[in-house]
Amino acid sequence: MQLRAPAIVLATRSHGETAAIARLFTEEAGVVAAYVAGARGRRMRPVVLPGNMVEADLRARSDSQLPFAKLELTQSRGPWLSEPLPAAAIGWVTALTAATLPERNAYPALHSALSALLDAICAAPSARGWAPALVAYEALLLRELGYGGTRPAASTLAEVLAAMEKLAEPLARHLLADRASDTMAARERLVARLARMDG
Repeated sequence: MQLRAPAIVLATRSHGETAAIARLFTEEAGVVAAYVAGARGRRMRPVVLPGNMVEADLRARSDSQLPFAKLELTQSRGPWLSEPLPAAAIGWVTALTAATLPERNAYPALHSALSALLDAICAAPSARGWAPALVAYEALLLRELGYGGTRPAASTLAEVLAAMEKLAEPLARHLLADRASDTMAARERLVARLARMDG
């Protein structure tokens, strides 16, 4: 495998003393797990934050081997990870995507939608600007993975919360059945913050 492509960092897991296994979402190859040397060092730690956009250079001797990745940061979400509501949203959508998409299957519509959603979370002046897109992304993920469903009509924050309540059961049952507690907990934190904002 040899691939150089823009990617969204979805998750990282420590490996050894200084390295990490990163799950990267590319348009062409879908989700790819890759070994990132020095990922826990001072220089690379800010690069492998979930939600960041990177230029990934992935290389492996065979398709069955875990590829090695060299990553260059192209867009940082770091400044928003210190803000509770954007951090909760970024944490939820990246964790959801990392936990549900099978590796090395292309989902160009999901890649494009997630990239746009992350941009919206970081650009909108408040959650009212990106919350409807987050609900649309959850519904799109269910559809792309074969569980149907239509995009809920949600433009106000109250409608977003109602739509999120409706989507909670299919997300937990269909996509996160074997790991619902950890990942769905991130969603519950986000919903609670949005509800406080609406109240």
